Formats: sequence, structure tokens, C-alpha cells
Amino acid sequence: MGARRLSRGFTLIEVLVTITILAVLAGMAWQGIDAIVRSKAVSEERLDAVLRLNTVLAQWDADLSTLHDTGLIAEMPAFDGASLRLTRRTDAGVQLVVWSLRDGTWQRWASQPVVRQGDLLELWLRSYQLLGNEVGTVRALPGVQEWQVYYWRNNAWSNPQSTGDVQEAAGPRPGPRSAGSKVRLPEGIRIVLTMAPGSGLNGTYTRDLVLRTRSE
Repeated sequence: MGARRLSRGFTLIEVLVTITILAVLAGMAWQGIDAIVRSKAVSEERLDAVLRLNTVLAQWDADLSTLHDTGLIAEMPAFDGASLRLTRRTDAGVQLVVWSLRDGTWQRWASQPVVRQGDLLELWLRSYQLLGNEVGTVRALPGVQEWQVYYWRNNAWSNPQSTGDVQEAAGPRPGPRSAGSKVRLPEGIRIVLTMAPGSGLNGTYTRDLVLRTRSE
């Protein structure tokens, strides 16, 4: 008499144990996938922030690389602690550019190019009344907590609002300084951007640029 093969199914306990193990493995796998997705999102957000920062700094460099001293303004570029003003040469004329920090966003305003001195002086005076929503304003870089500007003069970095480095001018030069005086052009300019928490960028960023100013 041949031996009979006995078939045996899973018990309820074995099924429950198997389901529990599968549930744990599925949960671990989901946590791993979720972590990968979150890490990817954070990396992409930081990459976008870095690319935007580099783009904005490239525009900053372009403005300063085309800095043009028209002979009308006593100080060029001019920094008043909140905004930096400069005139730059374009193919269509001279353009006034203002960089400023408003509500945590580094902004750039640029005027239409002008060819007459009177128009440029009018733009310069009007630039002190900018509200941040004018035509030509670009909200360049959000998440900036503060910014600082330094000038390279006499082999050292100094505060642009220093009362030194004033040289006599040949005639009246309307601008932030008194008539008959002109602030010596800096040889270089440095900006330090301090980023706000949650901006996607951490700490401070420093940018140095050698100035090659053209004048009429």
C-alpha cells in the first residue's frame, strides 16, 4: 500500500503573520520612496534658487561692467544705505539703474535710455521716490534678509557712505554730494547678501567686482 501524500494549507495564524510582515515591508518601502521624493524636491528647489541667484548676480555684474560716469553726478555709483544707483551706457543712450531691498526682495529698476543731460538728472531725482511697483522694476531675488555694499579704495574695503575720498571738481555737479566736489570712483565694489531662513539659500553670499568706469 503506497504512501498517501497529505496536502496541508496555511493556518490562520500563518496568514496573519505573513500579512503583518508584508504590511511592515510595504510601509518601509513607502517611507523610503517618500524620503527620495522629498529629497529630490528639496534638491530641485535649492538648484532653482542657486540658478536664480547666479542669474541675478550676472545682471549685477553686467550693470557695473557698463558703468558710465556722465560727469553730472557727484558720486557714481551712489549708495545711500538702502539703494545703489548707477548710470550705464547702452546702445540707445544712458540708462539709470537702481538696486534696492524691499520687503525681503532684492529689486532692480531700470529707466528707459536717455540722451539728454536734463532727462538724466530728472530721472536721478525721481529715483529717490520709487515705490517698488514702477514700470521697469524686476523682483530679482526674493528671500534676502539684508545686503551690504563696500568700495575698494586706498587698498582697503570701506563703507561707501564714508565722508572721505572727496576730490575737487571743475564745476557744479548735481547729485547727492555738494556742488563743486566729487567722490573718487571706487576701484572695486563688493556686495554681501544675507539670505533669510527658508529662502532656499543659506548664509551669506559675497561678490567682488573690479570697476572699469567709462566717462565722457
